[in-house]
Amino acid sequence: MRMRWFGASFYKAVCSTVLGETRKGFSYHQKRSLVNVKLKWVKDNSLDMVVAHERHLNAVCTLVSIIFSASNCFLPIYRLSRHRGQLGLPQDLKLSTFIRRYPTIFSESHAVDGGGMHIPCFGLTPEAIDLHQEGVNVLQQCQMDTLDRLCKLLMLTMHRMLPLQTIDQLKWDMGLPYDYYDSLIPHHPNLFSLVRLPDDRVGLKLLTWNDHLAVSQLQKDTVLQQTEESIKNNCLAFPIRFTRGFGLKRKCMAWLEEWQRLPYTSPYADASHLDPRTDVSEKRIVGVFHELLHLTIHKKIERKNVSNLRKPLSLPQKFTKVFERHPGIFYISMKCDTQTVILREAYDHRQLLQKHPLVDVRERFANMMRIGFLDRSRGFYKKKKDTGQEKDPFKLICGDHLNDTRFSSEEESYCCLFSEYDSDDPTQSPS
Repeated sequence: MRMRWFGASFYKAVCSTVLGETRKGFSYHQKRSLVNVKLKWVKDNSLDMVVAHERHLNAVCTLVSIIFSASNCFLPIYRLSRHRGQLGLPQDLKLSTFIRRYPTIFSESHAVDGGGMHIPCFGLTPEAIDLHQEGVNVLQQCQMDTLDRLCKLLMLTMHRMLPLQTIDQLKWDMGLPYDYYDSLIPHHPNLFSLVRLPDDRVGLKLLTWNDHLAVSQLQKDTVLQQTEESIKNNCLAFPIRFTRGFGLKRKCMAWLEEWQRLPYTSPYADASHLDPRTDVSEKRIVGVFHELLHLTIHKKIERKNVSNLRKPLSLPQKFTKVFERHPGIFYISMKCDTQTVILREAYDHRQLLQKHPLVDVRERFANMMRIGFLDRSRGFYKKKKDTGQEKDPFKLICGDHLNDTRFSSEEESYCCLFSEYDSDDPTQSPS
């Protein structure tokens, strides 16, 4: 309705204003310092369930990609153990034990090495292969969307560049291919270049700035959600949702309403003129992470995975405190022994409002994991083996010959978790 009321000419004017503001940044006389307001954290069961439902999903899908890329579609445990650092599993959990939890996805066989030892080898079930191939097809169909989001990620940074190590931490959330370094980047030399960083790491640099991409999601939604006066004054407000039962004090409510009326600085604009001690600067930081979360396909990200973005995004120390100061925009879930930042506006209870096609594939993997785990815990697979009715799926998929004989054998507290992130010290994992 508002789109029609404003008219096409006004919409074009908005886009023109957005692009102009992005190029030169927003000039605003900053009079007010950062207001010391603390809003309480309130548990949101629905969003916690979103995180809990995907426990170990990243690790399983990573293993599936690794095994699928093997020449014979199976790998011995010692080869898989080389990738353990990518999986985020507890140190006291054996990788083979973890893989055996999900017999609907992984099939197991054994090979005998030169010393007569039986070495576990793991392949994929036919259902897992089919689902993974479906995910590969989705990535191919959505390649332009993937490229645009990767370009926008780099455009958020000061020098349009990020270390590959940092992108690796974000690739699951961004929906990048597991092997994006080989399957995506080399095919677009007009967009990306690999550069050697001063610390001798390799970085990915965006070669061309795209004004049409330099429009944030909040700015795109402006025509539908904001008043004409707010748009003209560039005082864009973020969508706010609180957990049921969240009691907002009158003083905090007044501060929040005034904060929402402050000028909005595009995350793609130069913000070097902003005083980091002001609410205007804080609103810019909120805008950066609001945009970053919109670039992810699940609209959520682990807090530890953004700690390396302080320098590339030109953010002050302790920048992730904005997640705690704005619980109506972000929710911090403490499920699965980590802190996950979720964009509230993207969810209706447990349902993601706009699903990327890859999300559907991942949800089906999560369902396969749950079924396999429950069946195994009930002894279903053990009974099949004892009765001699189980066929070896490994042989069906991969064959039963091994040429390589170089084998080797191979849960929640809510107290004091925020204190772990009091300092976003980039020296721990430099970017």
